[in-house]
Amino acid sequence: MSVLRILSAEDVRRAVTMPMAIDTVADAFVQLSAGQATVPLRAHLQQSAHESHTFVMPAVLEASGGLGLKVVSVFPHNAARHGLPAIHALVILLDAATGQPAAALDGTLLTALRTGAASGAATRALARADSRVLAIIGAGAQAPHQVEAVCAVRPIERVLIVNRGRERAERLAALLHARGMAPAVEIVASATEALARADIVCCATSSPVPVFADADVRPGTHINGVGSFTPRMVEVPPETVGRAHVVVDQQAAAWAEAGDLQYARDLGLLDEARTVELGAVISGMAPGRAGDNQITFFKSVGNAVQDVSVAQLALRQAERLGLGVEVTL
Repeated sequence: MSVLRILSAEDVRRAVTMPMAIDTVADAFVQLSAGQATVPLRAHLQQSAHESHTFVMPAVLEASGGLGLKVVSVFPHNAARHGLPAIHALVILLDAATGQPAAALDGTLLTALRTGAASGAATRALARADSRVLAIIGAGAQAPHQVEAVCAVRPIERVLIVNRGRERAERLAALLHARGMAPAVEIVASATEALARADIVCCATSSPVPVFADADVRPGTHINGVGSFTPRMVEVPPETVGRAHVVVDQQAAAWAEAGDLQYARDLGLLDEARTVELGAVISGMAPGRAGDNQITFFKSVGNAVQDVSVAQLALRQAERLGLGVEVTL
């Protein structure tokens, strides 16, 4: 018999703060780049009738004793057709010594949390220390966590929101105000206007075409690209990718799945050998920012080490705080 602890989204929210998640994800990336994690390329299932993507993402983290997997689905028409969120996920943790099921966690919030934490870890490693203005492009489920993570690692004074629809942008602005995530929040009409002032840019869209122009990027800007996760999605202009210092979450996964990188490579603007992993940058094994005028670009397609490491943290905190429900299997 084994005991399984079930953690809801609210349990995860209460158990894990963003600064805790950033530190945990940074350590997981270091393990990944050091060869101390096993992460197969995720299985990808598509359903043409729903234009959906379902991913199965397993990982083993040797140094921290993590073993588990995430199942995550992206159904873009859920809101219109069913009144449901587009993303649903479940994370399963196993005891790394025995294989017994240890926990089942709501993975939808955890996915947004760990994705924000990755941008936080990358921003801490790559953005200029004096960065004050953040532009967030896209006002969906990922956006508040991107803002929270960047504000946790840099002294952000103003957040500029760019989104196709005004209503969603206003909802994001209200949420950021209500949670006290940023001193000042402003909705701007275009990416051009936002990038003219931004020190850091977070792209969290599913766009098939670049969401800003290369000419709009100021010297010294740091960019986080977390929205696109297939070869058909491109958020960042290939010209920007080609002249930036490009850092990825994992080489194999990023080059297999990131349209931003593949598009720039196919145009002859980027060579795979020029990209480095975030874990190697954090550990000092690969170069970070070379100067105040350099453009840096972190491209993440999502990695199971993020999910397993944050789930481990949530489980430890839940046990300490008495959160969740225990079920005997």
